[in-house]
Amino acid sequence: MEDIGVLMMCPMAPYLEQELDRRFKLFRFWNFPQKKEFLQENSTSIKAVVGNAHAGADAELIDLLPGLEIVANSGVGLDKIDLEKCREKGIRVSSTPDVLTEDVADLVIGLILATLRRICESDRYVRNGLWKKGAFKLTSKFSGKSVGIIGLGRIGLAIAKRAEAFGCPISYYSRSQKRDSKYRYFPSVVELASNCNILVVACPLTDETHHIINCQVIDALGPKGVLINIGRGPHVDEPELVSALQEGRLGGAGLDVFENEPEVPEKLFGLGNVVLTPHVGPATIETRMAMADLVIGNLESHFLNKPLLTPVV
Repeated sequence: MEDIGVLMMCPMAPYLEQELDRRFKLFRFWNFPQKKEFLQENSTSIKAVVGNAHAGADAELIDLLPGLEIVANSGVGLDKIDLEKCREKGIRVSSTPDVLTEDVADLVIGLILATLRRICESDRYVRNGLWKKGAFKLTSKFSGKSVGIIGLGRIGLAIAKRAEAFGCPISYYSRSQKRDSKYRYFPSVVELASNCNILVVACPLTDETHHIINCQVIDALGPKGVLINIGRGPHVDEPELVSALQEGRLGGAGLDVFENEPEVPEKLFGLGNVVLTPHVGPATIETRMAMADLVIGNLESHFLNKPLLTPVV
């Protein structure tokens, strides 16, 4: 398969890059300043695109690659891929479900605890020598708090399982009620936010879920509520979130994703009730290797005329 052209859209895990380079003819897209010219020159030789949460395959890219056969996504979010265009042109699409579920759900619990217990702020308190001047302020407990989850898919369910271990009542919102779910369903995000202490965004990014967290939802969550976002940055109306946190209309936030990554609103930096992480939900050594193996497995399956391991299209 060394003559099959694979376009890697942006730097990813070194292991994935090395394995792709070893097995295929790898093109590192970020190394080509004149991107359109590069694509035109290699339009027929590139048979596969490897993308992730930051860069995928939009309609323009797909049209420039008439030889494209498959888009292998390292991740579960597909908002960077024009799925309709892929279907129209018969291009296969794969993702890496399941292998990242546990890590992302773990991070949610970490963000909740860090936000409610002010772990990052109290760490700075100790490092800056302030403990010698007096005890740190009281924080808020997690155990027993009601948790609302937007999106009850694989990751949402894993979050719910973990939160249950803390004695938390669980409720959720999704496009439709899960008939086999034991958790309480709310038919709107506003109703969900009104009935929980902690609201977790864990749904795919679509036109319908863009800014699903807006002023109305934030006000429903209220000055004691906490928002956790491990979905995608555009799920949240970011300026509205910043205003609500500054004004005390929202109690706190734990954010792993942002609207214009890697740009983050600087107004968040000085807020002690906010915990910020750089889109690291599945970013562990173990999971990145498992994701890479699945990307490679899907590519090899396709080019060997075998069924994809984890097909989307």
